[in-house]
Amino acid sequence: MYIIIGFLLLIIFIQTFLLWKYQRQVKDICRQLAFLLKHDSNMPITRDIDFGSIGKLADLLNEYLASKRREHAQYRKKEKIISDTYTNLSHDIRTPLTSLDGYFQLLEECGSADDRQRYLTVIRERIESLKEMLEELFTFTKLKNETCPLELTRCCITQILKETVFSYYEDWTKLGIEPEILIAEERLYLLGNPPALRRIIQNILKNAVEHGEKKIKIALYSEEKQILLAVSNQVTHPEHIDVTMIFERFYKADEARSRTSTGLGLAIAKELALRMAGEIKADLTEDIFCIVIRFPVTSPND
Repeated sequence: MYIIIGFLLLIIFIQTFLLWKYQRQVKDICRQLAFLLKHDSNMPITRDIDFGSIGKLADLLNEYLASKRREHAQYRKKEKIISDTYTNLSHDIRTPLTSLDGYFQLLEECGSADDRQRYLTVIRERIESLKEMLEELFTFTKLKNETCPLELTRCCITQILKETVFSYYEDWTKLGIEPEILIAEERLYLLGNPPALRRIIQNILKNAVEHGEKKIKIALYSEEKQILLAVSNQVTHPEHIDVTMIFERFYKADEARSRTSTGLGLAIAKELALRMAGEIKADLTEDIFCIVIRFPVTSPND
């Protein structure tokens, strides 16, 4: 009889002790959680026991806190990117604005009709440059804020490339540029967004014209279930180009030839390509600079 009573008392003692440890551990986890909610700390929640689902609770809380820290870090990174974007853009915009102010003063003082027309032409060019720079800022900010969803559909990149290249024909003729164009006879399709594809091609071609010579080569073909779009051009000063930085925002290989550029064009091209499951890379071999984009091929019947 005494043995049974003693055994029951031992069980009650053990249960009481475990309950005390359990309550103490819950209070300690609550204390740690309250501290972590008030302070920016990477310290994980710790526990002394694992029974009664305490271990699972602590692990889930640590997983949740880690995800919130990642979200916070991404938010701060986006904030810094956007802040840097505005800072750099304000510097880039200052040059054409100063130029506009100067030409407006010349226009007011000018008495020659020919000179007035020349000044007006320059002013229009500066305004157009400002519009392009602000459009790049707007697009880049939307992409980084993920407020620019792309609706993907089956589209013919062959047709989009031809239309985009043809739109540059008049400008290239004035500049004496005769591009070498090699487009596969078969029509190539991918899962993409037509306006985004045009923007990618435009930004790459603009970069080729601004930083290259008059030799531009454009190629579009398929290879191993992939679509390859390559744009290459000859550059005068290859030593000024850092291929590892080409797609970084604000990168400009030659400041003197980029006065009307924000340095966001290729960064935007990369963001858009990635959103369409594409891969974009740059290569520099001697004085030939080349940008290659790869997209998965989509059947025209999909």
